[in-house]
Amino acid sequence: MSTFVADTVNVMNRELKPVWREPMSVVFAMIQPLVFLGLFAPLLPQVGDGSALQWFVPGIVAMTALMGASFTGANLMEEMQSGSHERQLVSPLGRPALLVGRALKEVVPMLMQVAIIVAVVTPFSFDLHLGGVLVAALVLSLFSIGVGALSFALALASKGQDWMFWTIQQTLLFPALLTAGVLLPVDGAPRWLEVVSMLNPMTYVVDATRALFAGTYPADVIAQGVAGAAVVAALGLVVGVRAMRRSS
Repeated sequence: MSTFVADTVNVMNRELKPVWREPMSVVFAMIQPLVFLGLFAPLLPQVGDGSALQWFVPGIVAMTALMGASFTGANLMEEMQSGSHERQLVSPLGRPALLVGRALKEVVPMLMQVAIIVAVVTPFSFDLHLGGVLVAALVLSLFSIGVGALSFALALASKGQDWMFWTIQQTLLFPALLTAGVLLPVDGAPRWLEVVSMLNPMTYVVDATRALFAGTYPADVIAQGVAGAAVVAALGLVVGVRAMRRSS
């Protein structure tokens, strides 16, 4: 266990070095979420009990976590093309640590992006509840680990066929966002869409994030959000570690 932890930390530190060297890359990765905020925010309806940003911003934060983590497999594909990945496979590092360390690294850019979004919207009638934001960040961290691991597993399965990675990633990304109610509420949708939304773990993560950003702590909603994030994390790590063990 101590060797696994040490290997995981080493891999995580290696993956974080580009982030520390070029922190602006985190900002550039946020162009789309910031565009969504800039274009959608003026169109949000007026609400009687506060700013509509209280509902919209948590969805954008969850979208940023999903999109950022889902793109990370592209970095692994570049390493496979350059031969860097193969050199790591023959190193003394354990293969599970190669996957887990990469997945844990996804938490740091996600937290940086959450901080930037909150800093941008707070001056615009957004009511900041710091405690709720911090708890929501923990839930999103667990979710990002799972999505990142799934992205790496997809990259390993798509070795030599980049088109397969991007096709599957894009095919799954936007339905996951829309059925989770990130941009529009799913309430009142057709029954089949409500069923799909209930089967989407991200739906519960988004609901919990919205409740926490509003400064409320409903135990059932938060528990469902943690459970949804935990399901994604467990699935991602199991699938990712298995794919890394089989990697050649």
